[in-house]
Amino acid sequence: MIYTCTLNPAIDLFIETKHLKPEVVNRTNSYDIQPNGKGVNASFILKQLGVDNTALGVGGGFTSEFIEKSLRDQGIKTDFTHIDGISRINVFTRVIETDTEYKEVNNGPIVSSKKLEDFLQKISQLKIGDKLVVSGSFSKGIDPEVIIKIAQMAQQQQFDLVIDTSYPEVKAAVKYRPFLLKPNNEELLSWFDKEDSNDLSTLVKYSKQLIQQGAKNILLSIGSKGALFVNQEQVIFGNAPKIKVVNTACSGDTMLGTFLAGMEQKLSLADNLQRSIAAASSTAATAGLTDFNDVKELMKQIKIEQLEG
Repeated sequence: MIYTCTLNPAIDLFIETKHLKPEVVNRTNSYDIQPNGKGVNASFILKQLGVDNTALGVGGGFTSEFIEKSLRDQGIKTDFTHIDGISRINVFTRVIETDTEYKEVNNGPIVSSKKLEDFLQKISQLKIGDKLVVSGSFSKGIDPEVIIKIAQMAQQQQFDLVIDTSYPEVKAAVKYRPFLLKPNNEELLSWFDKEDSNDLSTLVKYSKQLIQQGAKNILLSIGSKGALFVNQEQVIFGNAPKIKVVNTACSGDTMLGTFLAGMEQKLSLADNLQRSIAAASSTAATAGLTDFNDVKELMKQIKIEQLEG
């Protein structure tokens, strides 16, 4: 079973407006309300592609109720640890006149040490054959060092750990041999105290360092440039198709969910990376997650190259 984990879930409010002016009432063109959180998004994508999964998380209040119900309505099992606080609401505003996107992201509620232990107790039940996807930011009260604790548990219990979060503690967790890391180029280079770059040779160099330190696989998103996959045996690259970007907030989650689904479905590595890039691009071209209707067409623009191996 694949388990996704969202330690700071959210409701995302997407707004489109002609202009955004201070100290006046700005009438919007449209709005949309969606359950969100990186693990939540991965769950939706997996289910769309026919892969059953269970969504774990830590949340509270009417916002968490909405998120969990939205997951269950799509046939996804949920097992959230409930807290007293209210899960956050984020706002993403697209301004037409300036072709600009504003992202207002809140910190989230406080999680007590007792509630964190309750959550970790659920993780302690995972076993060989399971995958756990730890994604996104953490609510207040959850120290990022919990990544290291979960990585230790994964090694001891022999389940596959997938990490998609930007905290520097990820680098310390690598020695416990996580199954897959999914950084973007900025996150990867920050772990090595390097300036952001989309230079492929640089990104391959530092991805391979993580492999040498213990990570089994790296799926690296490079924004409008595409994505890399790196492991001990090979390095492959796929370019991104040309699209009109609407909202980039969920494209990385889409890439990861699609890639994990492809692994479950035994797609070839090249086909899997190609579909994952196309799906991520499709999400970036819409206000929410892709419905996969245009993914096959986008795949025609993507060329997969084997750089090493």
